[in-house]
Amino acid sequence: MPGYPVTRLRRGRMNMFSRSMLTENTIQPSNLIWPVFITEGQNIVEPIEGLTNVDRISLDILAHRAKMAYRLGIPAIAIFPRIDPALKDDDGSNALASDNLVCRAIAAIKSAEPEMGVVVDIALDPFTTHGHDGIIRGGVVDNDASLEVLIKQAINYARSGSDIVAPSDMMDGRVGAIRAGLDEAGFTQVMIMSYAAKYASSLYAPFRTAVSAGALAEIKDKTSYQMNPANSDEAMREIALDIKEGADFIMVKPGMPYLDIIRRSVDQFNIPVFAYQVSGEYQMIQSLASTLPEDKQNALIMEMLVSFKRAGCTGVLSYFAYQIAEWWNET
Repeated sequence: MPGYPVTRLRRGRMNMFSRSMLTENTIQPSNLIWPVFITEGQNIVEPIEGLTNVDRISLDILAHRAKMAYRLGIPAIAIFPRIDPALKDDDGSNALASDNLVCRAIAAIKSAEPEMGVVVDIALDPFTTHGHDGIIRGGVVDNDASLEVLIKQAINYARSGSDIVAPSDMMDGRVGAIRAGLDEAGFTQVMIMSYAAKYASSLYAPFRTAVSAGALAEIKDKTSYQMNPANSDEAMREIALDIKEGADFIMVKPGMPYLDIIRRSVDQFNIPVFAYQVSGEYQMIQSLASTLPEDKQNALIMEMLVSFKRAGCTGVLSYFAYQIAEWWNET
């Protein structure tokens, strides 16, 4: 390529039409999955402390919002429950109840908007008194004992109508175990979105408050199963194993601090890669956005989201999904 003055890259930036023509990456509603917090009751809309403009909602409100989100072009909702503490126990047994809050939420969404995709988290932490993602035996999270329960949880949600199960527990071998369990139960079309590279991050604090006021909100150490933030090669090993075990897509969590992991995984593996823009990332952006005029707020949010597409993501789980979909449809 010839240099300056023959080549002037500013030419393409001078006009809106040419800037639009030359745009390499965009975010639109179809790229977004909307994480939603649910609770028991009727007509409940509870603002969540530490998560600006994010509510904990009852299932009647969820049904209405699912219908609206689908009309805006959002293809899928991810469900995260706040389980009644009275229903929790050490083994997370309510995760296997056919009428638990998550199962009823799946039904509510599918009744309101049958074409809306439903993503459900596979992990025991919302259901356990201790707040860990698996079964504790002898004072530690027992990997293999946890697998047996996670398989049953995935089948329970598949029976209720979930489209995608998303193992977030980081137990070794869970993707293969869940795939085998789903297939044996006849749910061969249910997809697995594996949290393949889930780091032990400080950015989860607002989420833990959102789903529980108890042990999960207070728990400080999941480092025996979540990944060391200093490691990237290990993430590639985790992803390779999950693909081999049958994952349909993989997820990197958190998102923005791990764009290098996303880029490496896209370059190395021929599989769709998603990112979770987690609660702490969301709130940091909201803190800055609150100091800006409204038009600049949307520009800031889009700049953060497009970084995932630039890194190679197929899609993003983001609490901004509904807001961005509304904005997209207005422009």
